[in-house]
Amino acid sequence: MSDLLEQPFSSPVLWGLIIACGLGTWMLRLSFIQLAGVWSLPRWFSRGLRYVPPAVLAALVVPAVLQADALFTPEWDWTRPAAGLVAAAVALTRRVVLTLVVGMVALWIFMGLG
Repeated sequence: MSDLLEQPFSSPVLWGLIIACGLGTWMLRLSFIQLAGVWSLPRWFSRGLRYVPPAVLAALVVPAVLQADALFTPEWDWTRPAAGLVAAAVALTRRVVLTLVVGMVALWIFMGLG
């Protein structure tokens, strides 16, 4: 039992890993920002990059809304899909903050009702 409570790394090693990972990701992002003016991307590639943020957002939101692991089972909850539909309707206005706020408020209301 005492083996489970032992830490795999000492505190200085853990902090060193955290700092190294932070610096690594910062340098990776910085390299793309610094090289943005040096290289020009093909036009077709630049047009395709416009669809990356909506695709990433959809990949994060859709599984949470549909509850894919509990779909069509007795413990399926209707509140998330209903709030997702409300948020999707508000998203047609193209106002991101309003969509987030209305979707979250709708989820709270539906959870209170359900």
